[in-house]
Amino acid sequence: MPPVTAAGPLVGRDNEMATLTGLIREAARGRGGSVLIEGEPGIGKSALVRAAVAQAASCQVFSGAGDELGQALPLLPFLDGLRVREPSANPRRNAIVQLLRGEVTADRGTDVPAVLAEQLLALVAEQCAVQPTILVVDDLQWADQASITLWGRLARSAGQVPLLLIGMMRPAPQRDDLLALRRAADDTTRLQLSALTEAAVAELIATLAGGRPDGSLLRLADGAAGNPLYVTELVAALARSSSLTITEAGAAELAGGSPPGSLSAAIADRLGFVTGPVREVLRAAALLGMEFAVPDLAIVLGRGVADLVPAVDEACAVGVLAESGHGLGFRHPQIRAALYDEMPAPVRAAWHRDAGRALAAAGAPPDRVARQMLRTVGESGNANEPVDEWMLDWLSRTADPLVAQAPGVAAELLSRAVASSATESAQYGWLASRLADALYRIGDRAAAEQVANRALEHATEPDLLVDLQWTLAQCRMLAGLSADSLATLDRALDSPGISARHRARLLVVAARTHINLGAVEKAGQVAASAVAAASQAGDNWAMGWALLMLALVTSVQGRMSDALPLYDRALTVTQSDPALIDLRLLLQINKAVTLGDLDRYEEALVAAGQARHLADQVGTAIRLAQAHGALGQLLFQTGRWVDALAEVEILPEGLKEPALACCDLGIAAVICFHRGEIDAAQRHLAATVPHAKRLGNRLIGPLALARSLDCEHDGALADALAALTEAFDGDAEEIEEIEDLLPDAIRLASETGDLGTAQALADHAAALAAGSEIPHRQAHSLYCRGLLDHDAPRLLAAAERYDEAGRPLLSAKALEAAAEHFIHTGDRSQARDAFTRAVEAYTSLGAAADVARVQATFRAHGIRRGPHAKHRRAQSGWDSLTATEIKIAAFVQEGLSNPEIAARLMLSRRTVATHVSHILKKLDVHSRTDIAREAALRTIASRLSPGANPGPFGGDGEPAGGHNSPSPRMNPRGPRPAPSGKSCSNASVKYTALPAGVG
Repeated sequence: MPPVTAAGPLVGRDNEMATLTGLIREAARGRGGSVLIEGEPGIGKSALVRAAVAQAASCQVFSGAGDELGQALPLLPFLDGLRVREPSANPRRNAIVQLLRGEVTADRGTDVPAVLAEQLLALVAEQCAVQPTILVVDDLQWADQASITLWGRLARSAGQVPLLLIGMMRPAPQRDDLLALRRAADDTTRLQLSALTEAAVAELIATLAGGRPDGSLLRLADGAAGNPLYVTELVAALARSSSLTITEAGAAELAGGSPPGSLSAAIADRLGFVTGPVREVLRAAALLGMEFAVPDLAIVLGRGVADLVPAVDEACAVGVLAESGHGLGFRHPQIRAALYDEMPAPVRAAWHRDAGRALAAAGAPPDRVARQMLRTVGESGNANEPVDEWMLDWLSRTADPLVAQAPGVAAELLSRAVASSATESAQYGWLASRLADALYRIGDRAAAEQVANRALEHATEPDLLVDLQWTLAQCRMLAGLSADSLATLDRALDSPGISARHRARLLVVAARTHINLGAVEKAGQVAASAVAAASQAGDNWAMGWALLMLALVTSVQGRMSDALPLYDRALTVTQSDPALIDLRLLLQINKAVTLGDLDRYEEALVAAGQARHLADQVGTAIRLAQAHGALGQLLFQTGRWVDALAEVEILPEGLKEPALACCDLGIAAVICFHRGEIDAAQRHLAATVPHAKRLGNRLIGPLALARSLDCEHDGALADALAALTEAFDGDAEEIEEIEDLLPDAIRLASETGDLGTAQALADHAAALAAGSEIPHRQAHSLYCRGLLDHDAPRLLAAAERYDEAGRPLLSAKALEAAAEHFIHTGDRSQARDAFTRAVEAYTSLGAAADVARVQATFRAHGIRRGPHAKHRRAQSGWDSLTATEIKIAAFVQEGLSNPEIAARLMLSRRTVATHVSHILKKLDVHSRTDIAREAALRTIASRLSPGANPGPFGGDGEPAGGHNSPSPRMNPRGPRPAPSGKSCSNASVKYTALPAGVG
C-alpha cells in the first residue's frame, strides 16, 4: 500500500480557506487586515494558514510563534518571526540586534521591551512600504503580554497599510489579555475551527490511507472526534502496524491489530518507532522549545552538527521533526510535550542547567540562556533551593542586559540569587541593586523599595549607594511623590566619594523632577550644574540630557533663540554615539519645532526632514511618528497642505501616541473643512474620539480648531468659540498654549458679541507681542486689535506680518477681515483689492470652502472676483499634481522604484508610496505604467507647444522644484505634541521623553 504522509492534507476547510485567501488578495492590493484563528490542539490551524499563505506569491511572509518555554521573555514571537537576528544591512534590524545583545547600552530605567516593541512596529511599517506583508503568529496563548499588546496594536492599524496579520490560539488558557484580544477582534476576522464533519473525516482518511475507508475504519475514526491531527496519527499508527489493507475495489479496511485509544497514545506509538540514540537527540531538542537552531542543539549535546545529521534525518523521516524557518521544529506541540514530559522533573532541571551553561559558554545571548535557567529554577520544586555559584557568577555578569530586555525573567532569577548570597558580600549588593531595578521596571515599586532599603543597610561602595538611592527616587517619583524623590536624590548627591559620572546623571534626574514640580528657575540651575558635572566626567549621555533640560527650561522662559545653541551643542555631543540615537532624534525634532516657533521656516523644514530621515532608518515607531508629525505640522502652517496630509496620514493611528494621533487627525480635519470636504473632515474628527478619551481634558490645538470649525459649519458659533477657549484659564503658560488659536477665537468672540472675551484675547495677544520680534506674534496682536477696533489698515498690516511669517491661511483671513471693514467704511476700492488678494490666497491653498464663502459675502456688496485673481487649482488631472508629485511622476517615468525615488529625494519610502497613491487617484489611473505614460505624453505635448518649457522638467531634465525646495516665506511653525498636561497647539515645552535614571 502507499506510504501514509506525515502531515495530512487540508480537507473540510473550504470556507475558512476562502476567507483567508480573500484577505491575502486584499493585502496584496494594499488593503490590509487581521484575522484571529482559534481551535483546539490538532484541529488544523497551522495547516490552514500554511495552505493559504502558500498562495501569497506577491506578499512577503514572516512567521513566529509563542513558546511555553519562552513566554517569560518579551516579544519573542515577533523577534523570531521577523528574523531580526539574521545578518542584515538594514540599520533598524541592526539597532534591534544591538539592543538585544546589550551592545547599545540603554538608559537606566528605560523600558527596553517597550523600545523594542516600538522598533518592531517601525520595522513592520518599513516592510509594508517595501512589499505587501503577511505576519503570522502561532500559539498566541503562550505569547508574553508585550507580544499580545503588540499584536493588538498591529491589528488596529493593519487596515491602513498592506499588512495581513494572522494570529492563532487555543481556547485555553483564559488569560485576561487574551480575552481582551478576543473581544477587540471584529467578528468578521475571527475564525473558529470546529471538528471536521463525517464526510471530511472520510475524505481525509481516504487521502492518507490511499483508499475509501470502510465502516469499521470510520467507526474507529469516530474516536478522534473530528480532530485532523488525531485522525492522521491514528491512520499512521495503523499503517506502521500493518493493520490497514487496500482491497481490489479501492477500499481501506482494518486488518486487525490494536489501534491507539487516544491522541497521546497515537503520538507515543509514532515515537515508539524512534531508535534510542535519536530519542536522546529529540529529548535535548525538547529542552530548547518547539523550534530550535541545529547549532544550539549541537551545543547542548556537546556534539558536532555533522554528527547530528543521521539522527535529524531519521526524526524527519518518521514525522517527528520538520523544517521550520531557518531551523527545525517539532511537527506538533503534542509531540514535543510527550518527549518533554516523559523526563522526570529533576532530570529536566539538571539538563536545563547544563544546557544553559553550554549555551553561555558558546556566547549565546542572555535571553536564550535565561530560558534554560528559568526552567532550572522552576523544575527544582524547591523555592528555597540555593542558586549554585555558576549561576550567581553568570547573573553578576549579565544582569544589566537581562534586566533591560526581560525584567520579569531577571526579577525571578535575581530574587533566588539574592536569597543565596551573603549580605556582607560585594556580590550581594550588586545583585540586590539589579533586583531592585528589575522590580521597579515591572511595576512592583513596593518590592523594589523594600529590596533597595534592605541593601542600603549593608552598602558602603559609593556608586552602589547612588544606584540604590536612584531606584528609591524613581519609585517615589512614579508614585507622585516628587518632593520625596528630590530628598532621596539629594541624599545620593551628598554621598561621599560619588563619581562625577553619577553626579551628572543624578543632577539630570533632579532637573527633570524640578520641571515636573513647575520649579522652572531651579530646574535651570540644576541643569546647568549637570552640564558642568557631565563635562568633568566626559559623559555624553549626561551632557546630552542636561543640555536638553537646559534648552527646555530656556524655551519655557521665552528665550527660544537662546535654546537653539543648546540644541546644536547637544546634537554635536550625541552625533557619534549609537546608544544616543533616540536622544538625538528628540533633540532634532525639538530643534525643528523651536525654529518654527521663531518663524525660521527654511531651517525648520531642513531640521525636520533630517529627523524624519534618521527616524526612518533607526528610530522607534514613536519617534518616527513624531518626526512625520512635526514635518506635517510645519507644512500645514506654511500652506503646503497636500504634502502636509502625506506626512500626517503616512503612519497608521495605532502607531502614534494619543496626543500625536489627535494632532495629526486634527490637521487633516482642518484642511478638509477649508477644502469643503465636510464628510471627510467629520470622519477624521470621529477617529479622534478614542484617542481624545485617553487624554482627558488636555487641550490639543489642531483638534480644538477642527472641533470649532465643525460647530461653525453647523451654525453654532457660541459652541465654536467654547471649543477654542474652554481649556484656557488665563495664566501665563496657558496663554502660550493657545497662541495659535487666538485669531479664530477673537473672530468668533466678535461675531457672537462676546466683547469681554474678545478684549481679553486681544490683551493676551498684545502681551505676547510686547518686546517680541517674532513676526507671527506681532501679526496676532495686530489682527486681534484690528478686529476689536474695526481697524482695516491694522488688519492689512497683520496680513503683511502673517505673510512675512509664512502663514498664508492667516494672511488670507486678515485680508478677508480688512475687506469687510473697508466695505463698512465705504472704501470699495480698498475692499476690492483686499478681497481679491484674499481669494487668491485661499485659492492657492485649495481652500474651496473659504473661496465660496468670501465670494458669496462680497457678491452681496456688488464685488466680484477681479480680473487678476488666479484660477482655482485643478482637483484632478495633471494640473492638480503638486511640485513633489510631478517630481515623483518623472522618476516613475524613468523606471525608478519607490526606494530609489526615496533615496533621490531624501524622503521615506512610505512618503513616496503615499504620493504615488495620490498621483494614481488624481490621474484616475491604476498602475505605475499608466503614470509613466501620462508623464511621457505631458512631456511630448509641452515640447510641441511653441515657447513652452520642456514639460515638467527644467532645461537640464531635472525636476523643477518640489519637496526639498522650500518656497519663499514658508513658515513651518505649527502645532505639535507636548508633554503631559501641555497642548499641541503652541506649547513651549516640546516633544519629551525624559531620562529615566543615572545609567
